[in-house]
Amino acid sequence: MQQIHAPNGETHAGRPRRRARAAWVAGATAIAIVLLAAGTSFLLWSRPTPIPVITTTIAPPAPPPPVTGSFGKGRTLQDVLMTHGVPKDRALQIVQAVRPHIDFRRLQPQDRMELHRDTSGDLVKFVYRQSPLDIVEVTRAGDTWTASRLDVPTDRRLVVVAGTLRENLFESMERLDERPQLVLDFAEIFAWDFDFAADSQPGDRFRMLVEKVFTGEQFVKYGRILAAEYESEGRLHTGVHFRDMEGGDYYTPAGESLRRAFLKSPLEFTRISSSFSRARRHPILGGMRPHLAVDYAAPHGTPVFPVADRPVESAAWSGGGGNTIVLRHRANFKTMYNHLSRFAKGIRSGAAVRQRQVIGYVGSTGLSTGPHLDYRVIKDGRFVNPLKQTFLPGLPISPSSRGTFTEARDSLLSQLRGTEAARTAR
Repeated sequence: MQQIHAPNGETHAGRPRRRARAAWVAGATAIAIVLLAAGTSFLLWSRPTPIPVITTTIAPPAPPPPVTGSFGKGRTLQDVLMTHGVPKDRALQIVQAVRPHIDFRRLQPQDRMELHRDTSGDLVKFVYRQSPLDIVEVTRAGDTWTASRLDVPTDRRLVVVAGTLRENLFESMERLDERPQLVLDFAEIFAWDFDFAADSQPGDRFRMLVEKVFTGEQFVKYGRILAAEYESEGRLHTGVHFRDMEGGDYYTPAGESLRRAFLKSPLEFTRISSSFSRARRHPILGGMRPHLAVDYAAPHGTPVFPVADRPVESAAWSGGGGNTIVLRHRANFKTMYNHLSRFAKGIRSGAAVRQRQVIGYVGSTGLSTGPHLDYRVIKDGRFVNPLKQTFLPGLPISPSSRGTFTEARDSLLSQLRGTEAARTAR
């Protein structure tokens, strides 16, 4: 058979095979593309979700908490610092820095302190707290220590304190959660007119309108008592504080001064152990003898003060009276203070003294069975009962201040005697 050749030299019999091969190649290529696409899709869908990368910042170590504590008894500021590991030279630097801000003579065992250190344990700040208001802070900048007194914000609140006397004023105030200082401030108002040691009785009533100083909700101290009343055996003693151009003082509602030339008592809050008498059995010598004094029983060392401003006539041993001070007053009055344990510094003949200045201390010198003050008053050369003397008051409210005083008096007494006072008294 004759074979027919194509123009390019191929035979007709070879064309089908070439077409079949081309078709096979095209099909294989198509399948490969499909498989590649499917594989790519599978890989895309089956790829695991990437894990997020969390970046953490490591915080620097925190400084240790401050070391706190009290000063303790008989320790200096330098002692306290060195006890807590502060080198001596650095302790001296801190002492020098705080010297302008602290009276080192007033350091008390209960005073508080704080020592702040950095992360390396080096001291960077020292804080001294004598009270919630008295705070001195010492900080370090390089090798220099700087001290400053902190300005603590405060607010004053008017509060009514009222109650009924049971055993004594101290105990009665303590039941109201008040501090002894308020007792002293209250008694001071009536010190020229009422002797709480001799005249107070269970059932007496008291009330006062007093300023209280707070920092935040923390009580800090008492301010001034603006009005006060004490009722004993049907007699009402009232004091209102008023300040004019001449200064501030306490007055009766009628504007008379509560301050008199003589105090009623020469020491604070004791009991009378023996009264003035023309015939009393003597505890040592026996027999009936005059006791021309008032004896105030008090602990050994209790401060004694003069009842009036005047010079000292004598301060010496007087036999049975022991250590005795005699003061010479105007209008032919003298006062005597017997059985003292010792005299206060500077008390000698001719020394000028003032009311409530400490002149001596309770003791049991001379003819005495125990610590007490034997207090005597001499008028025109005769001993008189100190508890029955009436002395001239101070100056009353001036006519020019009368209107202002009346307004202040009415406002203060209204607050004192209002519903709050009655509720507190119950």
